Amino acid sequence: MIDERAIIEVERLSKVFGLLPALQNLDFTVARGEFVLLLGANGSGKSTLLRLLSGLSKPTAGAIRIGGWEMPREAMAIRPHIGLVAHRPLLYENLTARENLSFFGKLYGIEANECDARSQALLQQVGLSRRADSLARAFSRGMKQRLSIARALLHQPDILLLDEPYSGLDQAAAEALDGALATARREARTIILSTHQLQRLPQNAQRALILSRGKVAYDGVARAGEMTAIYQAASA
Repeated sequence: MIDERAIIEVERLSKVFGLLPALQNLDFTVARGEFVLLLGANGSGKSTLLRLLSGLSKPTAGAIRIGGWEMPREAMAIRPHIGLVAHRPLLYENLTARENLSFFGKLYGIEANECDARSQALLQQVGLSRRADSLARAFSRGMKQRLSIARALLHQPDILLLDEPYSGLDQAAAEALDGALATARREARTIILSTHQLQRLPQNAQRALILSRGKVAYDGVARAGEMTAIYQAASA
């Protein structure tokens, strides 16, 4: 397990696509076990930031250190410690839900019996136990999202990066995600969750990081009941 206090360090981070700056000189740290909401309108840079943190994209300038490793140069060392729920489900459509988890378990080096036990528990947790042997291609958008969440939790990562995880979820599935996040908090996992849906914010987040036009517009306490007003002021 990674045990540094500042598990994520970002310094003067920028990402440019052509002539378009997606992120500009971001500076922040995230402590081990902290739950951070990453807020902002579509196009504010949330997904770009999560892709950089997960090692799926390279910064134009600046530095990212996760658990002391430098990203993306040492991405292979840090990826086993990260669970990612991206915009795309990142599933194998011709495999069943159970087979998807088994495949990713092998990639993470999880022993078969342990993987089976974890898969069963996670499928139950996200409400897919009855569809465990159905092909992923037959799933709705919401069901694929739930399976993606199970996949992200399978290897018990130190860090969870979730990009709009409530997208496509019905009320029951959203409540299941809330439960999974609550469990992750109790297990002291570090969580960064992006969303633009202010009406559906997790209640146990400690901090909010609001992006506006690729810059940090707010970095402070995620005050229950006040985030809408803070978001509107920071995004103005």
